[in-house]
Amino acid sequence: MKKPTGKLRSGFTTGAAAAAAAKAALQLLLTGQTPTRVEITFLTGETTTIAVHQCRLVEPGKARCTVIKDAGDDPDITHGAEIGAEVTLEKRSDRGPVRITGGTGVGVVTKPGLEIPPGRAAITSGPVTMITNSINALLDAHSTDAGIHIEVFVPEGERLAQKTLNARLGILGGLSILGTTGIVRPMSHEAYVATIEKSMDVARAAGLTHLVLTTGRRSERFAQKRWPMLAEEAFIQIGDFFRAGMAAAAQRGFSSVTLAVFFGKAVKMARNIPHTHAAKSELTLETLARWTFEHTGNPALARRIAAANTARHAFDPLKESALPVIAHVAGEAKRCAVGFSENKVRVRCVIFDYDGTPAVDTQPDWG
Repeated sequence: MKKPTGKLRSGFTTGAAAAAAAKAALQLLLTGQTPTRVEITFLTGETTTIAVHQCRLVEPGKARCTVIKDAGDDPDITHGAEIGAEVTLEKRSDRGPVRITGGTGVGVVTKPGLEIPPGRAAITSGPVTMITNSINALLDAHSTDAGIHIEVFVPEGERLAQKTLNARLGILGGLSILGTTGIVRPMSHEAYVATIEKSMDVARAAGLTHLVLTTGRRSERFAQKRWPMLAEEAFIQIGDFFRAGMAAAAQRGFSSVTLAVFFGKAVKMARNIPHTHAAKSELTLETLARWTFEHTGNPALARRIAAANTARHAFDPLKESALPVIAHVAGEAKRCAVGFSENKVRVRCVIFDYDGTPAVDTQPDWG
């Protein structure tokens, strides 16, 4: 995906899409007119108009409408997905005038530790509030004595969910309907950190005290192969969020963490960089060259490391003739990780070779 230039365009969440679909379906039921667009108020108080993709009467008292999720310039897996709501007018019950459930393509929570209890559809409180507000706004102009049942559905939800971390969180059968405000902010760091924190909540609720933090799918795959005895929930991808990941582990009371990473990320971690994507490669290589000279006394090798294209490019000559330099990087990454946890978490650092074998392990006696 080509990164857009200029100001990045915001979009709307799956929760906002569900609210728009629900409002459109109820509008068809109450007015007999098929809407082409509906106005939605985000939880920030801002409003937007969302196009209705499909809208039809299923039978008297039941309508089904969908919208197309627009995530703006955020690389969201649900961008372009069809999000729908089937609205049924029913006898009002003691549960209140509006009842919201999940249908096809909406995941069901199966593990404790999330905002939603096990057995319930994965529709968080933000979307529930936005859907309810949208329905109530319509009822202010078109009242009814009927109860309103809204079943949210995502036709391709089960397929799309396979590209997310939902199964790791214990959300099975489809997507989560999410959104704290309804607005998708492009390239949102907050959304990634929230995913890390939710994953840790699930691990804590499962009774785990130790985590394996990786920076991506490949390092996680190697870590899972290395420690097959650990529960799936123990493995959490923190991406570039080194400080945020360690802080979240400390806040949730985990006693120990294994950093299972490749050399390039490890060097950035060893430089005490909170968000490793932001590290400048030339500074990383300068530091690595300095460490190389300090540990080997070999100026030619240090110059070779300084001239490398990337830290990965520098890894092979160090592995061949200067393993103590890699060990120093692991030790420094461990020290910085403990610091980001405010000395609350014990840390082990394992640096993988690119074939998945450990090159250095700061504490192999951990098992």
